[in-house]
Amino acid sequence: MQQLALRWKSLGVKVGFVPTMGYLHAGHLSLVREARQRVGKRGVVVVSIYVNPTQFAPTEDLAKYPRDLKRDLKLCRAEGADVIFTPSDVEMYPGKAAGYYSTYVVEETLGRVMEGASRPTHFRGVTTVVAKLFNIVLPDVSVFGQKDFQQAAIIQRMVADLNFPVKIVIAPTHREADGLAMSSRNKFLDAEQRSQAVILSHALQAAKAAVAKKSISAAKLKSDLQAFFTAAPLGHLDYVEFFDPKTLQPVTQVKRGAQMALAVYFGKTRLIDNAQL
Repeated sequence: MQQLALRWKSLGVKVGFVPTMGYLHAGHLSLVREARQRVGKRGVVVVSIYVNPTQFAPTEDLAKYPRDLKRDLKLCRAEGADVIFTPSDVEMYPGKAAGYYSTYVVEETLGRVMEGASRPTHFRGVTTVVAKLFNIVLPDVSVFGQKDFQQAAIIQRMVADLNFPVKIVIAPTHREADGLAMSSRNKFLDAEQRSQAVILSHALQAAKAAVAKKSISAAKLKSDLQAFFTAAPLGHLDYVEFFDPKTLQPVTQVKRGAQMALAVYFGKTRLIDNAQL
């Protein structure tokens, strides 16, 4: 892959890159289309499919994370991706099994809150694998989804801080007809959980309505939303936060333009969503 990428560089071919963990849905495919638009017909679009073990805690769903490579390849072909990169753990983390892999990329500010607080080792794994993928694929532009808002912000910070020569594009969240954000983990929801999972998008809409005409204290809005979640008894609210979309720092007064993010468990399945209010 890296040799191919170096050849493209020598020929002046623009490379668009979409890193994924597979089990693709319409949201992923929209990222592929965005990458194509950015590099044009003469450019190359690369999609990586790799379930990265370093971003999963020992208690999380690495072994059960959904995989269907045959289906993913078919979808990528239909969407016009040029290259699918499917590395193994041995290729991505040489020597780790033998105990001599010890280099990681760590962002130390944006990753402390929300997902970072709930999943302390998660973003270290994300930044490490994305940095490695950038060094392998050598993209001119890489496309990420807004559903993982904090992840996208951290990748942007990493690219700026470490001088990666790649433009980061954040594409809009794709949703199901009822508003649930598309996610590979949605397949783990049973019928009743799935029907109640729309509470995430409904909570975002409720918060937007609450701040449409005036600001409200973050504590009050959190309290109101916790009561709002009683309408989905199968869901367990992990967190709901209101913050500045540029710094990710929490705000005490929530007004239009603030960012909201939340995470909710349905059984062992953890769903996230976010929106600018």
